[in-house]
Amino acid sequence: MTRIAILGAGIGAEHLTAYRRLASHFTVAMIVDRDEARAETLRADDSFAVSANVATALEDPAIDLIDICLPPHLHVPVTLQALAAGKHVICEKPLATSLADVERIREAAKTAQRTVYPVFQYRWGPSLAQLRALIEAGLVGRPQMAAIETHWSRGADYYAVPWRGTWAGEQGGAVLGHAIHNHDLLTHLMGPVAALSAATTTRVNPIETEDCAAITFEMAGGALATSSITLGAAGDETRLRFVFEHLTATSGTTPYAPGADPWTFTARDPARQSDIDAALAKTPAEPPGFDGFLTAVADDLAGRPSAAVTLDDGAASVALVTAIYHAARTGTRVTLPITPDHPLYGGWQP
Repeated sequence: MTRIAILGAGIGAEHLTAYRRLASHFTVAMIVDRDEARAETLRADDSFAVSANVATALEDPAIDLIDICLPPHLHVPVTLQALAAGKHVICEKPLATSLADVERIREAAKTAQRTVYPVFQYRWGPSLAQLRALIEAGLVGRPQMAAIETHWSRGADYYAVPWRGTWAGEQGGAVLGHAIHNHDLLTHLMGPVAALSAATTTRVNPIETEDCAAITFEMAGGALATSSITLGAAGDETRLRFVFEHLTATSGTTPYAPGADPWTFTARDPARQSDIDAALAKTPAEPPGFDGFLTAVADDLAGRPSAAVTLDDGAASVALVTAIYHAARTGTRVTLPITPDHPLYGGWQP
């Protein structure tokens, strides 16, 4: 049984809900939040401790894993502190806001012989399990094209939290805080990005960071993809379409767990549809969102075969954001990987 301390009772509340459903794998021993009363509102029938001090969790020898649900500017220092204390780490996105800091985390994890799990819970859900099964069965063919829409609504109430919308606190805008999961799905399903072009702007809210973006990706395997991002939509919708050589996969519009909605899987050649439908029918369901993500973490910690998100996955995400901001600011096509001599290797904050 892995004993958990959740740092932050905001998004940490969603993590707690998933831990409760996975009680055979995890016990939440502590929740840390500067507002202890907010943490207490999450208690229900649980017996976890509540503290306003991160050090309380780090110094507790009974806690195995620190789940970091704090504002982005705290992710790197708290991850490093947790590793130094001998804890495994789950870290909400973004893992870091520079590739230099990713390497600091990598070295610290190696020294501590502990594992860091960046949070990309969008990878899980029944429909994504079906798409992966079709890929593994060889029924989709080569990736050809993808279109990603992250069209959400954020206004004054969202930005009333002082650190949001600032480079110092949030460390980025819609590219970093909203579309990052969908971009991870793109690379998860279609492979790494080789080059990209991007434009970002602030049109919706009076904030420092971007709230709209348009990005074109060139995948390493030759496919192309587009990403349209805005925080000025009428509501929150995520829409994904992946076009493969033999099949087109189209999501619903659920914003936070796209794999939970039914998708359509349509063969380009109608004669192939029966094979696709047969494969879909026998694909085991998997839990969506945090339940799937944390189940994979539990498997990895126990030494079982696992699809857990890795530190390399987190590094790839940070590299992608680095390239997007550099492309938008310079108006150039940016190639990946990002090397240590890149001007934004040490961070993209203005």
